[in-house]
Amino acid sequence: MLSEQSTPVVRATLPVVGAAIGDITELFYRKLFDAQPELLRDLFNRGNQGNGDQQRALAGSIAAFAGMLLESPDSRPDAMLARIAHKHASLGIASGQYKIVHRHLFGAIADVLGDAITSEVAAAWDEVYWLMANALIAIEAGLYQKAGATEGDIWQRMEIIERRQETSDVVSLVLRRADGRPAEPFRPGQYVSVQVELPDGARQIRQYSLSAAPGRPHWRVTVKRVRDDVNPDGEVSSWLHEHARPGDTLTVSAPFGDLVLPEGDCPLLLASAGIGSTPMLAMLDHLAATGSTRPVTVVHADRSPADHAHRDEQRTLARALPNAQLHLWYEEPCDQAPEASTGRADVTSLELPPALTAYLCGPLPFMRAVRGDLLRLGVPAEMIHYEVFGPDLWLGRQ
Repeated sequence: MLSEQSTPVVRATLPVVGAAIGDITELFYRKLFDAQPELLRDLFNRGNQGNGDQQRALAGSIAAFAGMLLESPDSRPDAMLARIAHKHASLGIASGQYKIVHRHLFGAIADVLGDAITSEVAAAWDEVYWLMANALIAIEAGLYQKAGATEGDIWQRMEIIERRQETSDVVSLVLRRADGRPAEPFRPGQYVSVQVELPDGARQIRQYSLSAAPGRPHWRVTVKRVRDDVNPDGEVSSWLHEHARPGDTLTVSAPFGDLVLPEGDCPLLLASAGIGSTPMLAMLDHLAATGSTRPVTVVHADRSPADHAHRDEQRTLARALPNAQLHLWYEEPCDQAPEASTGRADVTSLELPPALTAYLCGPLPFMRAVRGDLLRLGVPAEMIHYEVFGPDLWLGRQ
């Protein structure tokens, strides 16, 4: 809870800080990487830095957190914090790094806002920062403990035992632990980080959903190759497509992620587009493996059947569930999928069961459209969950 003395100060200065937060975060990252260039080389996603997504995500999360402290002073935005904490844990972030961030972030605030940052204003925003940072540190400590890892020590070597070309730009890799031990348990919908050493010596990290059910001796990740001639945001996916082969080993994190299949028998909506189908596949696989009878509505949208990774597997899993329905939309349909609709996914055209829990994964425009339709259909906002691949530019803006 924000203190009584800081609340009016943050309320009065939030518009000013919010208006400048983009400039602040841009300068913050520049200061941080000038002081510690190894963080950009080996921790932060260079593609997201290059295109500005990471700066926008940080700016949005700080402003959203401050706004939530003012709007709901007696509660903590745990859903928002959990999403960030899982991503941090998947990177091996340690509590001591929050002090480094604090130093450079507040240096950037002082440089951008100048004389507007009085000692009173600085103290109030310092309180906001540490409320957020300490909450994240506590959540991340719990995640490390649950993973059986000391702080930040999340990495293991895994061997590729199978590689399958799913589409022209998607491959799946089946992984087993190099030490011969069984793969760790995880919850359907979670992801792992994969770290690779690139030709320039950088060790870049990306997250990939575990696309098959837990309880198996091996893991599977599905990787879409990101092609971009401007920014290097396809560095890791391109390296994996070009170099990862059976017999090779990869550095892989413990599983993390808060978009997970709930227990119980409530109806589910699993809505995905493009490579967003991967966490939904793990959920479907788990439901089929456990003999679930709960009602499940599966929605998937893609450019064409040829672009739909794991298309046959998704169909098979949906058919294995007695109360599941699969609805497909393709922008470019063909004879391979005569049952599919043409165009963008439209959940308003479906007969959805009451009291459902919805899970969304795919491009932001897709998730915004589906979420908006669900809200108009009367689905409560707290029953709609989502996963963003990359910096969460939607954080706090739903």
